[in-house]
Amino acid sequence: MTDHEFQLRFFILRRAMLRLIVNAGAGHTVVCGLLLLVALVGFPPASIAGEPKFRPRVIISTDFPPTNVIPVKAAAKGDRPERCSDPDDVQSMVRFLVYANEFDVEGLIASAGTFANVANKTNILNMLDLYKQVYPNLVQHDARFPTAAKLRSITWQGRDGAWGTPKVGTTAKPLDQILGADKDSEASDAIIRIADQRDPRPVWVCVWGGSREVAQAIWKVQKTRSPAELLKFLGKLRIYLVAKQDSTTDWLLENFPNLFVILSEKNYMGMFYNMVKSDPKLSDLAWLDANARHGHGPLGAIYPPTGWDPKYHGTQEGDTPSFLYLVSAVRGLNDPEKPNQESWGGKFVRPDASKNHWFDDPAGTQTVSKWRADVQNDFAARMNWCVTNNLK
Repeated sequence: MTDHEFQLRFFILRRAMLRLIVNAGAGHTVVCGLLLLVALVGFPPASIAGEPKFRPRVIISTDFPPTNVIPVKAAAKGDRPERCSDPDDVQSMVRFLVYANEFDVEGLIASAGTFANVANKTNILNMLDLYKQVYPNLVQHDARFPTAAKLRSITWQGRDGAWGTPKVGTTAKPLDQILGADKDSEASDAIIRIADQRDPRPVWVCVWGGSREVAQAIWKVQKTRSPAELLKFLGKLRIYLVAKQDSTTDWLLENFPNLFVILSEKNYMGMFYNMVKSDPKLSDLAWLDANARHGHGPLGAIYPPTGWDPKYHGTQEGDTPSFLYLVSAVRGLNDPEKPNQESWGGKFVRPDASKNHWFDDPAGTQTVSKWRADVQNDFAARMNWCVTNNLK
């Protein structure tokens, strides 16, 4: 029996025993527990734990807007600049939080964003207030869901004024204005502390906005440690970038050939509900209303109906492939150290064998959208967890 088959059988047995305990009353708890033990006789202790072979350490770095964000193309004169941004980060964060049990979440970083180009971790903390309300239901399905208090304790703020490149429709800030001496932030320092931990697993940094915070961490290590120590530090990082959103991305690619970097500049758009050669009915507004936004608790209710352009109602979530790449790895679909394999987060090519830098596969957005049915069915099931604590 494979580990996956065992985990499925264990979950079914656990669910059945919990029902028996509820129906039989406290006096029969011991008997039910013994039945579960008998059902599992002969299985190895490691399998009983149900832990996947791959459990990634994850940092999310996001140009996160307020939960009442105004879409870019809906902004009007008099609107506060710090409210005007792309709502897709809020969409992606709703999904990420209901997958938080799959990861060891090491950090949530607020990087610069919005029309005001500010980094404000309060926006993330407000999101965690909503997560706190659904946590009691989520944890009934998996005890590994982190508490809101835990996530609040690892939420850090980046540096203002860094966001922007022509790739995202604005001018790039000069590198020397956003990277270097006296430009550390609590976020960049936190990345260093996390990577320095004795845990042998690498740290996956999913970058939804600009890469300044992880770039500043690398800059500081480069300036304060030996070349060998720098290489060791770089070896602990795995970076998945969604587009070039500030001028530090090119600095990373040009100066650190051994740094593991995935850069998706177009294929992440396979998450867009209306992307060509995809099924829009699996992620349009009607689907979202039925499976996430309505009747699924306060976390689902905050899911924005659009991305940056309010004309298009449905899933955008351009940042989501950065962690779906790891979700499918947890399920055994792909080896995350081999980005040329198919995954929920796309497929990538390495044009220069001398560099550990990976870019969009020529197959295009379908490397992401081909998994839509699986991805959305899984998401819908997890959103149901937000409103029920039974194990049906």
